[in-house]
Amino acid sequence: MSLLVKDVMVRDVAYVSIPGNRDDVLRALQVRRVSGLPVVKKGEVVGMITRNDLLRNREEDQTALLMSRDPVIVSPDEDVIEASKLMLKHGKRRLPVVEDQNLVGIITVADVVKVASDMGIEETIGPYFEREMLVLWSETPLPVAGAIMEHAAAEACPVLDMALTLVGMISDRDLIKASVIEETVEKTDMSADAGEDAWMWDRVMQTINKYYSVSRIELKDILVKEAMIPAITATKNNTVSECAAIMHKNRIDQLPVVTSSQKLTGLLRDKDLLRALVDRSDQKAA
Repeated sequence: MSLLVKDVMVRDVAYVSIPGNRDDVLRALQVRRVSGLPVVKKGEVVGMITRNDLLRNREEDQTALLMSRDPVIVSPDEDVIEASKLMLKHGKRRLPVVEDQNLVGIITVADVVKVASDMGIEETIGPYFEREMLVLWSETPLPVAGAIMEHAAAEACPVLDMALTLVGMISDRDLIKASVIEETVEKTDMSADAGEDAWMWDRVMQTINKYYSVSRIELKDILVKEAMIPAITATKNNTVSECAAIMHKNRIDQLPVVTSSQKLTGLLRDKDLLRALVDRSDQKAA
């Protein structure tokens, strides 16, 4: 029997509404310990907003301008494998579940990983983990690490020390935990264009505010090693279901893959397990 979205989805959905602001989003992400939220307007799902949206647009305050529009949605009666294919096709980590235009749940990569952990998939992760990855030094200042991850579009990175030993993992979740909202007052940089009457420009400047308040998300001035979490690892000989169970139990999205001598050799992401689950389903259907 096919496993349906409604069998695995989360029904108590954390969401935000518009109009709304960044503080509401940040609070919901931190309190509910989720990485993304549906955005609802008058009961209809109109967008999605994630931790990365906040980190990429640190000076934007309005939810409507932070969110991604035209969300990919799924029916509660859709097959879980088909939902997985939608996530992989569109590069999404979560899909709002909508019935009769109402938000009734959400299905995430983590929910599908739980399914994979229970399926006894004995194939090893060798064909699925990624050999190329971004790594960070444990002594890197966190704001610098955040900028590096942003430019590389990396949601998580293994962390190495001076001896090139794997010492931890840092993810966008850890960045959000170590972020604060700072208020600053900045001065307008306005000057008369060439050819304008200087006297008239002075009169105009007297009628406008020369200072304005700026609110932005900033990462604390600490080192990566102070924000990272310990690394839980796998080897290329671990099976798909074994790694899915580890991720589910520890509520993590990736596993550094190491050799028998503990040398970092790759990174297994939860989305890689989705590919393994889809491949297994396609093979059984062939």
